[in-house]
Amino acid sequence: MNQHQVHLILQGKGGVGKSLIAAILAQYFQHKAGQVRPFDTDPVNDTLSQYAAFATTRVDILDARNHINARAFDSLIEAVLVNDQVCVIDNGASTFVPLMAYMVENRVIELLEHAGKRVYIHSVVTGGQAFADTLQGLAVMLEEQPAPVVVWLNEFFGAIERDGKSFQQSSLYTEFKHRIHGVVTIEKGNADTFGHDMEMMCKNKLTFDQALESAQFGIMSRQRLKMVREALFNQLDAIGF
Repeated sequence: MNQHQVHLILQGKGGVGKSLIAAILAQYFQHKAGQVRPFDTDPVNDTLSQYAAFATTRVDILDARNHINARAFDSLIEAVLVNDQVCVIDNGASTFVPLMAYMVENRVIELLEHAGKRVYIHSVVTGGQAFADTLQGLAVMLEEQPAPVVVWLNEFFGAIERDGKSFQQSSLYTEFKHRIHGVVTIEKGNADTFGHDMEMMCKNKLTFDQALESAQFGIMSRQRLKMVREALFNQLDAIGF
């Protein structure tokens, strides 16, 4: 696997699982490549930074006026450029619009790729009330950013469909299929079993490996977490990075 990769998690809607995706990716690349370099740029919910298992670098990219701090973001890009590990960058909803504008204006994707980095953008689409908003956020990225996009379908809030059509049957997917590198589904599962176990693990900021060794989880809970990890990692393997 090429270790000169940069994975950006971007979505304009808050509370839809961006940090969960960042944590899953950090675990996956730590498992596959032996090491990973996570960055957390969320000024409101620095969730990824709270995982003790990762040596996450916290980057404050907003100034007092809620504008992108160019110097801070420049420093982040420079840190990524000189790093020889897979980089995972978590970003908050509040910085989505200014960060997207900054990346377009400064051609950040092109700069990274010219330096030999392989850039991927990860975005999440959820069911329920946030479906339209997350779909719109994904559309903006597909239209404005040149990097391949990995779409995460988070079923926690409900089935991801409109008028009986799945995401893969949507007009957005059809139009941008050539830009979508892959699709990963986070299945909801039974709320009393799989859902409860995942909630406990995330609440305590534990990785799958840590949870599987923790006395907080019983035998069947650990079995279910193994199943979730295997399902997610197998999907990422199938996509290929």
